[in-house]
Amino acid sequence: MEKTLVIIKPDGLQRNLLGEIISRFERKGLKLIGCKMMRLDDAILAEHYVHHKDKPFFQGLKEYMMHSPVLVLAWEGTDAVSAVRLVTGATKGVEADAGTIRGDLAMSNQNLIHASDSPKAAQEETKRFFRAEELFEYTKLDACMIYEDVPF
Repeated sequence: MEKTLVIIKPDGLQRNLLGEIISRFERKGLKLIGCKMMRLDDAILAEHYVHHKDKPFFQGLKEYMMHSPVLVLAWEGTDAVSAVRLVTGATKGVEADAGTIRGDLAMSNQNLIHASDSPKAAQEETKRFFRAEELFEYTKLDACMIYEDVPF
């Protein structure tokens, strides 16, 4: 099973959308294996968004991400990265398809959530935000109803 990372950003927290966002991933069939609320600091944001460090919006992005706590989630499932990205929708909320989190709930680049964009990034990002003991292995009782290769 693949693991991936989701961060519900300050706008998701401030707009009281935590339950709505989490439930969409749960309904998809993903298994929540880690969850914590945290305040992001300059150091972790500089590492997490290193690919944006030379862009003009970088300082504003860091300020936005430090505005309030965020909820960091680790999910597991078959092709979890692709499944999360599908449920998430396009980066710009106004361009995201209806039925996706961003398409239904976001209007701008303050787009409610961060979702890992590749299995490699998911692995690195999950390690950045979670220690090994903060990720939980367990069997979901509904797995046989979600995956065809899990016995009843």
